[in-house]
Amino acid sequence: MQQQKSTYFYAIGLSYKKADAEVRGHFSLSDNAKQTILADAKKNGIESALLVSTCNRTEIYGFAEHPYQLIHLLCENTKGTVEKFQDVAYIHKNKEAINHMFRVGSGLDSQILGDFEIISQLKFGAKASKKVGLLNSFTERLVNAVIQASKRIKNETELSSGATSVSFASVQYIMNTVQNINEKNILLFGTGKIGRNTCENLVKHTKNSHITLINRTKDKAEEVGGKFNLVVKDYENLEEEVNAADILIVATGAQNPTIYKSLITTKKPLLILDLSIPKNVNEDIRAHANITLVHLDDLAKITDDTLEKRKAFIPDAEGIIADVMSEFNAWLDTLKFVPTLQAIKHKLTDYKNSEFNTQRKKMVDFNEDQAELITNNLIQKITNQFAHHLREDSNTSDESIELIKKIFQLETTGNV
Repeated sequence: MQQQKSTYFYAIGLSYKKADAEVRGHFSLSDNAKQTILADAKKNGIESALLVSTCNRTEIYGFAEHPYQLIHLLCENTKGTVEKFQDVAYIHKNKEAINHMFRVGSGLDSQILGDFEIISQLKFGAKASKKVGLLNSFTERLVNAVIQASKRIKNETELSSGATSVSFASVQYIMNTVQNINEKNILLFGTGKIGRNTCENLVKHTKNSHITLINRTKDKAEEVGGKFNLVVKDYENLEEEVNAADILIVATGAQNPTIYKSLITTKKPLLILDLSIPKNVNEDIRAHANITLVHLDDLAKITDDTLEKRKAFIPDAEGIIADVMSEFNAWLDTLKFVPTLQAIKHKLTDYKNSEFNTQRKKMVDFNEDQAELITNNLIQKITNQFAHHLREDSNTSDESIELIKKIFQLETTGNV
């Protein structure tokens, strides 16, 4: 697991388990903050770093000599402090960090069991890191293994039967608490990923035709509205539309509240669901007696028969993770063989070049191209044979490596 002499693979972060929505909001990462962290990581010589920031968690996966290097990057680029981080955070190292990423990516660590939306965040994080040269072969291979496990769990178990996201929970809450839902005016403010998913669930489950969309960037709202044949209004109409609504769903990515007490003038009952992190609905709105405010942390506490049934598939999911993880660990184990195998190949190539020099002097018609082809194939076969032995006999591989080094008088540099 050691990448260099003194660096280790860490997963540092915080989630809904110990950090409430307000605290998670302090540590949430905007797109600009993510870019700054990656740039700072590169300047500080960190070889691999992957960022994840969702409504439920903020995490950094990366190689460092000490986890504080990653914690410092996070706290310097958010409103969070090191002291608060220590109160609510987790730090996983090496095998535990690998295991954590598998559980997160598989939906087992989600606020709503079986919510797989996190996997797209892992993919996005890996892509962003790779773009700036901060995704080493270890992390890239790990992310791909987690994606593979996630796909298998979706296909081979019913852990994610039905929709199991915050967006689904919000629509479920509305349907359970609002009568005559198909007659109510619904306003969706924010058409990012959660907003789009909520919109899809609203259309699918409520059969409501009075759904209006507003987004700061109107063309994004029109893209979603066109898909579902919904009304789209300008951002300037927000106050008017909020006061015309019976249900307001807020799913924006703003860093500060966008809905607040003075915006509300309606006297009729208004249900507001805030699906944003940081919170985008100011708590002062509760001063209005006609307002019911529900945050996504409240929604996640809603349990139903479907979620209870999903718990039965946790062992199956864990079995798939163990299966994929064992393949990953087997690959990891082979990395320690790489320097020795490369050294064998170099040594054999030296023998070949030396023999070629001898044969050129002895043979006038020495066919160098043909000899090159034959000897290269032999070198590869011999190297493969050593590789096969080391992989198959992993219990004594360290002794085998030492013996091979002694026989061939090899000098290898560093371990992966």
